[in-house]
Amino acid sequence: MPVSVTEPGVLSDRDAHFMQLALAQAQLAALAGEVPVGAVLVKDGVVIASGFNHSIGLHDPAAHAEMQALRAAGIALQNYRLPDCELYVTLEPCAMCAGAMLHARLARVVYGARDPKTGVAGSVLNLFDQEKLNHHTSLTGGVLADECSTMLSQFFAHRRQQKKSLTI
Repeated sequence: MPVSVTEPGVLSDRDAHFMQLALAQAQLAALAGEVPVGAVLVKDGVVIASGFNHSIGLHDPAAHAEMQALRAAGIALQNYRLPDCELYVTLEPCAMCAGAMLHARLARVVYGARDPKTGVAGSVLNLFDQEKLNHHTSLTGGVLADECSTMLSQFFAHRRQQKKSLTI
């Protein structure tokens, strides 16, 4: 399934609204010293769960924003399957998160910034377009991409500056 890329000026109000909520989650991650990635899971236009990166603080490589939101949604809905749900995330999903999204049977994934190093929703490869998989999730990329990218770039620039000041 090819990625539907949102062009500037073609953004739906609905997608912008939920991506803004995901950006607020990313800001919480940044405040906690985590890589600023945030996610919200939506069902029938209502936020069911949210999450942000906790990998550093929890010493858990699986504590990505998407995984946090998926876990919380499963508990909230009392089901490990999340059909008719949409996940908004500020960064293109990695292989681990994409696999969990497909297993959860999400209807749609919407992401902001592309991840040219580990993104598997079109950047490095596209797990979502594998015809042999038994579930297919709709995919939209580039929603508020500039805002999402800027938050990540500023975080890593600040981290590099901190590292540099420690070596001086």
